[in-house]
Amino acid sequence: MNHKPLLEEGKYYHIYNRGNNGQNIFFDTKNYTFFLNRYDQYISPFCDTIAWVLLRNHFHILVYVKPFEEIDIEKLEYTATEVPKKIDIHLQFGHFFNSYAKAINKHYNRTGSLFEKNFERKEIHSLDYFKKLIHYIHYNPIKHNFAEEIWAYPWSSYGSIISHKPTKLNRKFVLELFRSQEEFKLYHTESKDYDDINELTIEF
Repeated sequence: MNHKPLLEEGKYYHIYNRGNNGQNIFFDTKNYTFFLNRYDQYISPFCDTIAWVLLRNHFHILVYVKPFEEIDIEKLEYTATEVPKKIDIHLQFGHFFNSYAKAINKHYNRTGSLFEKNFERKEIHSLDYFKKLIHYIHYNPIKHNFAEEIWAYPWSSYGSIISHKPTKLNRKFVLELFRSQEEFKLYHTESKDYDDINELTIEF
């Protein structure tokens, strides 16, 4: 039985999942791009994205669920139905993951579950945790030996945050949190002790 809480409006969440039995969910460079495009279609109308990272067999996303009064369901274009009967963020994430999994299974002629059954979500109750959790997300490629430097890994929000190019990421929130882009970079120059945010993270 699934006892995990449903996502609620006006709250921040660390959302993550991995491949079924720890298997890969990204098999080619184009899979990462496809995942992000589908994420934008299914989730961006409902959530502000603060930080993210995609690794070969898992991902982490930090989001803010928008207040429902800010979402006009009559204008939504990318949902499982043309006009959803109600706003259900948890269900929308389910549609997103199912859409990605079905496309991957079809393209690679594979069967069975791509992801573990239920995606993980942990509510962020305090802004004090945000800086370290953002670091945790961006540091994952180093931790798992996918890159030697944070800036060198292409599939995370780090590059968008230090860039001046247009982005759908909530860059303003992150830079205000760190006070400046230089402080953001400086904070990411070394590993951190995550003991005080253990309840918000996961080990794969």
